[in-house]
Amino acid sequence: QVQLVESGGGLVQAGGSLRLSCAASGRSFSVYAVGWFRQAPGKEREFVAFNPRSSSSTYYADSVKGRFTTSRDNAKNTVYLQMNSLKPDDTAVYYCAASAGGGSSYRESSYAYWGQGTQVTVSS
Repeated sequence: QVQLVESGGGLVQAGGSLRLSCAASGRSFSVYAVGWFRQAPGKEREFVAFNPRSSSSTYYADSVKGRFTTSRDNAKNTVYLQMNSLKPDDTAVYYCAASAGGGSSYRESSYAYWGQGTQVTVSS
């Protein structure tokens, strides 16, 4: 079992950058794949990025590809989401989630553990 806490959200102007952190406790991130999701007001939660637990490739939604990068530091039990060239449409609550394996990376049901979310607001 693992507990996740997101941080790093805030208010930023369009074109700016933020780095979100997802810190784990209970178990090491080394045994989990981590997904990033976001939910805008009045909309369903959507997949953003996938951080693998091994040497497999990261994966990104088309809407953020080329702008967002996910990485991890297993020694610090932390996964990051670097967000560059932010747009107003990126405004949402961002969540990290952990999976011990199996399932599709872009499906919420693949992840057993979720953080509380952190708000990202991008002004125009």
